[in-house]
Amino acid sequence: MGIADAFLDLVSSGTTLRENNLKEIEGRTVLESQAVLVASRKLMIQRTGVLEMTHEILERLEAHLRAIGQFSVTANMKGSSAEEVAKKVLSQPSLYGFQGRTISLVFWKRDRKVKADYYAIVISVPKKALYKSIQQLRAIGGSGVLISPLTYIFYEEMPRWCQLPSELGL
Repeated sequence: MGIADAFLDLVSSGTTLRENNLKEIEGRTVLESQAVLVASRKLMIQRTGVLEMTHEILERLEAHLRAIGQFSVTANMKGSSAEEVAKKVLSQPSLYGFQGRTISLVFWKRDRKVKADYYAIVISVPKKALYKSIQQLRAIGGSGVLISPLTYIFYEEMPRWCQLPSELGL
């Protein structure tokens, strides 16, 4: 229409862009913002359930923010013991987890006999190290690699929550 130099659209489906013959420009910061949780100290203490709800909101937000850009990687690896597989996995520097690597026995059935000579390795990997981790898993015998984006990462009780009761005088 010739009346605007720029157009801002939060793209989800791309319909607006297509209908107006526009192109998406990536990598530009339009607005930086910050979320702040505001609550009444009095209501948090007096009203039943408000403190618990606040806890859940804070924990879910923090766990979600912690998970952004993180992926869970699961791969199968043949081995005679969990220790043998662990040595292979630990020899690769980018194959790590939040508190270590998870190695579990995989049971499968062949000719009516239960077999257990495969192990599942579960690690967490940031997006930038994803492909390198897959290559390292393959190099040590990993196969059947599954990748899932992480939505939440919960640790022990979060520090912000631990401080709140004392700040409320509880």
